[in-house]
Amino acid sequence: MTTIKIINKSQHALPNYETAQSAGMDLRANLETSVTIGSLERAIIPTGLYLELPDGYEAQIRPRSGLAAKKGITLLNSPGTIDADYRGEIGVILVNLSKEPFTIENGERIAQMVIAQYEQIEWKPVEILSETSRGEGGFGSTGHK
Repeated sequence: MTTIKIINKSQHALPNYETAQSAGMDLRANLETSVTIGSLERAIIPTGLYLELPDGYEAQIRPRSGLAAKKGITLLNSPGTIDADYRGEIGVILVNLSKEPFTIENGERIAQMVIAQYEQIEWKPVEILSETSRGEGGFGSTGHK
């Protein structure tokens, strides 16, 4: 298990896995007063959390399915990426895609965070790529089943 340093300046508990096989941990709004996001408006919601990720790791910030399905609240940059060299507060860019205003209260679960390993690559410019059965087929090219 990887250990990650975290500073928690919120009054909420640290993010945690809700079940033994959860991939993500819920992030909570850290607000002095509630924030209302109007229809088609967006806001950056602070969490009070600061991370020190090890080299080769990122934190992915993803929407919560319940907020998206029931309220039309999602993330603009989904998934958002927190790089290993970022030391600022985690902010969540929420957008309201519904027709109704949505109010976020302090402590409300607003997003989920997944910690993932990644590998940096080196480009190798070439003139030809290897052939595959799919070839250049794009969206919908593999048919429907």
